[in-house]
Amino acid sequence: MRNEPTPYAPYAHHPVPIPFAEPWSYELAFPCDPRSPRIARTTLRAILGAHELVELSYRAELLTSELTTNSVRHTKGPAAVRLQWRHPVLRISVWDMSPDLPKPYAPSADPHAEAGRGMAILELVADRWGGCAIGEGVYGPGGKTVWFELGVGV
Repeated sequence: MRNEPTPYAPYAHHPVPIPFAEPWSYELAFPCDPRSPRIARTTLRAILGAHELVELSYRAELLTSELTTNSVRHTKGPAAVRLQWRHPVLRISVWDMSPDLPKPYAPSADPHAEAGRGMAILELVADRWGGCAIGEGVYGPGGKTVWFELGVGV
């Protein structure tokens, strides 16, 4: 009698999934295109779902959307989103080519303004956040990175 492969045999060669508490990271580079924030949110949702971190998804998508939208609106070049899991904290960083850090939130004189609340949302929703300008280096343009952290069970 010949050993027939089971329908699941091809999966036997895949690595074992990363345990929940082990660190991991993903990075998505995107162009200066108005579709990029939606693509970043969709990618983020897929990653968090695959790693069973759906409880962080809503806040992470909201904040990632704010930061990637700012990158697309206020810079001319490419940008990137990086997700880093360091149990129990998820850090999401958005890099773009502009060296100008966002200004702290200041209420608009016009309460009906359609923009200008992103930093307030970041301040209210993130567990921690920050940013840093990156100087021009041997490997290319600097720019800036703005990051935020969300904790599980925080």
